[in-house]
Amino acid sequence: MHTNVYDVLKERGFIKQSTHEEEIRELLQNEKIKFYIGFDPTADSLHVGHFMQVIIMMHMQKFGHTPVVLIGGGTGMVGDPSGRSDMRQLMTPETVSENCRRFEVLFSRFIDFSDGKAIAANNADWLLNLNYIEFIRDIGRHFSVNRMLTAECFKQRMEQGLSFLEFNYMLMQSYDFLELFRRHGCKMQFGGDDQWSNIISGVDLIRRETGERAYGMTFTLLTTSEGKKMGKTQKGALWLDADKTSPYEFYQYWRNVEDADVRNCLSLLTFLPMEEVEALSALRDSEINRAKEILAYEVTKLVHGEEEAAGAQGAAKALFSGGGSMDEAPTTVIPAERFSGGGIGVVNLIREIGMVPSNGDGFRAIEQGGLTINDEKITDKKFVVTKELFIGDSILIKKGKKTFHRVKLG
Repeated sequence: MHTNVYDVLKERGFIKQSTHEEEIRELLQNEKIKFYIGFDPTADSLHVGHFMQVIIMMHMQKFGHTPVVLIGGGTGMVGDPSGRSDMRQLMTPETVSENCRRFEVLFSRFIDFSDGKAIAANNADWLLNLNYIEFIRDIGRHFSVNRMLTAECFKQRMEQGLSFLEFNYMLMQSYDFLELFRRHGCKMQFGGDDQWSNIISGVDLIRRETGERAYGMTFTLLTTSEGKKMGKTQKGALWLDADKTSPYEFYQYWRNVEDADVRNCLSLLTFLPMEEVEALSALRDSEINRAKEILAYEVTKLVHGEEEAAGAQGAAKALFSGGGSMDEAPTTVIPAERFSGGGIGVVNLIREIGMVPSNGDGFRAIEQGGLTINDEKITDKKFVVTKELFIGDSILIKKGKKTFHRVKLG
């Protein structure tokens, strides 16, 4: 049993780079520290890429360290160029502030903020009222433009053109670290590996301004075995908000990961002991499906709670094997009268419920023999869905082996 959270993070495969490896390990062993992770409110919900950082804060909190959750009400006005090949769309102050509010609600589901066990901060508090001349005199003087231009996050943008607005981002993120160091005694910053340049700049700024030592660490980004970012679905990002990604869709995403990604996901996204992770990821062929079910259940339980996870698992079993309950399957309610008379063409129907993005994709699904209604294969592209097909008040449409949708009469 590890007594140092550093060893836990190392063993589970989180740590990518750190500024002072041995010192950080000793620090986390001998002190209870305050550390921070920043989240820019670029959308109105957190997605699964953020969730890995949330899990890190949960691990740290379990060992008695204090997370400072920094929401970027200031930096969110600018946008971070790291890991992007285009400039972010600028958001209105109202949108930024509403997104910040929603982030706070989501974080309180995962992190314990009672009795000072965690701190919520917003960099709008110090960035929005900065005096520009004072800022570039006091802070800007510590930054070498030549060195900044060699940073990975700027290098990849140089070809497309990097605006001065984005160039400022590194200064602002470094200044955040300095402010949190001064305000809360925050000694360490964590972030995804695309944040390395910004993190070391913050560590350097604290040393130059205060003469004190601060630390930084980056984590592996959540990617597939082929190096693609995980959490992208046909509909876009995999969100933690049930209104944007239903618990069933969320569960299905993890249930369908590639065999090669099972170990990584179990290790980074659940709290299962590593012996169990190793045993599950050693399973082969059809047996590995058991590991995927456990992965999907555990991650869904963490994000949506036990009841939703059990419901999603029941729905998946109902669809795959005829057991369990279909209540949690993605469902669209359509007025019964639309199926009377001429009914609805099957291709129009599957496009309307979001199973395919276009009629062309619908026709292709039928051509390839991948579309069934109530387990009957549809071979006619002009097939019409009428009331007679409904069993009780529902039909179940499947596309391929993994995409299911229930249509219910309203």
